[in-house]
Amino acid sequence: MTPRKTRQRYAVLGAAVLAVLLAGCGIRPTEVPTDFGAAPSRVPCTLSGPDLESRSGGEFAVQVYLVCTSQLVSVDRSVTLPKGQGASDRVRLAQALLDELEQSPGGAERQAGYTTDVRPGMTVSGPGKGDPDNALRLSVPPDDLSPYALAQIVCTYANGGAAAKDDKVVLGGPGNDALRAYDCSPEMRTRPGLVPAPAETVG
Repeated sequence: MTPRKTRQRYAVLGAAVLAVLLAGCGIRPTEVPTDFGAAPSRVPCTLSGPDLESRSGGEFAVQVYLVCTSQLVSVDRSVTLPKGQGASDRVRLAQALLDELEQSPGGAERQAGYTTDVRPGMTVSGPGKGDPDNALRLSVPPDDLSPYALAQIVCTYANGGAAAKDDKVVLGGPGNDALRAYDCSPEMRTRPGLVPAPAETVG
């Protein structure tokens, strides 16, 4: 037997012995990597309860939409409206909701991975001359907002009592900026950075 054939024979025997040992240990040899699925997310996007520690004196329970793992997720908040005003005062409620969106998440929200793309200093007012009664005008044109910020505002207003009766949110910027009716669609909630806010021009 030549040295080359001897080496080949030992290689075959070695592979057979290794297979037997693996089988005895309960391990099956495989030729392809095992897919154990995606690694678990480190960002739970869940809260154990409403994060209302600094807002315990609020008069009205509301939900606002924050960003977590590139999608919109609702969180519980509470807002205080001026004395004598109720949640039916849509413009004041809209400003209170906007103020909540502008605040950086703290405590449990921050630890759970929530963020906001709505920048501080924005205000909202009611309809201008010639606008429909359900219109809201932001101090910043909606087209100048990031897709995430616009989606946060639209979905928070749509589900927070600041929308029209058909759940459409009629928004515009200051002055004569064009009004548009926005929908908080499921696609926009799950992919706000990729799916434009569904809108139709008003007037």
